[in-house]
Amino acid sequence: MSQNHAAHTAHVGPWVIDTREIGHRAGSSRAYTRSAPAPAGLGLDMIKVPEGEPVELDLLAESVVEGVLVSGTAAATLAGECVRCLDPISDEVEVEVRELFAYPDSATDASTDDDEVERVVDDLIDLEPVVRDAMLLSLPSAPFCSPDCPGLCTGCGVKWAELAPDHTHEIIDPRWAALQERLGGTEEEK
Repeated sequence: MSQNHAAHTAHVGPWVIDTREIGHRAGSSRAYTRSAPAPAGLGLDMIKVPEGEPVELDLLAESVVEGVLVSGTAAATLAGECVRCLDPISDEVEVEVRELFAYPDSATDASTDDDEVERVVDDLIDLEPVVRDAMLLSLPSAPFCSPDCPGLCTGCGVKWAELAPDHTHEIIDPRWAALQERLGGTEEEK
């Protein structure tokens, strides 16, 4: 094996497809089913795919005139916190992926900006940015443990679900607080 080929294949990992496996003839294709470790930061503040958690990829890469069209699904387990009560939550996410990776010097490559379409670089395509974008767009910005989660009491921080129905906190108007201190409490306390 040549050193160039060995260096080339060293860059291939679970997120990378070597387009030489497919061929550059339009119409040829290859299915890929693999598991890739989730990269750091695959998610939002309150919910994400934990780093290293497997992301299951089930994809079809098709050679087309302008490049390689990748379509299929990516699925992973999510972990996070409910935005109302801060309980841990776990969920599954599955997203559809469909992206054209343009060949160098193709009409698509020449007529689009760098951020408009992905590119085939050194016969390799990196799936991670495409899967990351699809997953981030599908995640809820405010995840709940249940749709009717009552959240936390703003006065004491205890979950409303664990408090008695008549739970309240006496809120004193700050303008009257000095008077209450001078007189030694409320009428009910005397």
